[in-house]
Amino acid sequence: MELNNLKPAAGSTHHEKRIGRGAGSGHGGTATRGHKGAQSRSGYSRKLGFEGGQMPLQRRVPKFGFTNLKRVEYKPINLSTIEELAGKKNLTEITIDTLIEAGFVGARHKVKILGNGKISKAITVKAHAFSKSAEAAIEAAGGKVEKLETKA
Repeated sequence: MELNNLKPAAGSTHHEKRIGRGAGSGHGGTATRGHKGAQSRSGYSRKLGFEGGQMPLQRRVPKFGFTNLKRVEYKPINLSTIEELAGKKNLTEITIDTLIEAGFVGARHKVKILGNGKISKAITVKAHAFSKSAEAAIEAAGGKVEKLETKA
């Protein structure tokens, strides 16, 4: 081994090509940024949705209508689902926790009971909202309806 044939271990000296370090590097001058324009300057950052000066998509698409920011979104549960759940688990009270455990709703959902289906036994149902037909069907079967607080 001589000083003239010393080499670093294979794979130990890999590095990306250094840009903007003089003409001899092959990437001097403009440092691969091209000539002029915003992208050639330091401190440039592209705006979200910028399309090179073309009218951006969010400005090209027409906007119309009204979005109610205080709208409350409910997860619908039918009476048939409640009847099935009460029958399987032999329940007399259906709460939000019961529906979460059964996998019908998530923990953050607000629940509205809809009147599709029939109820055969007296069940107490606790939910955020009820349709008129669901409320009537539950009370006709001898059950109770309890509305929970909904915070907007």
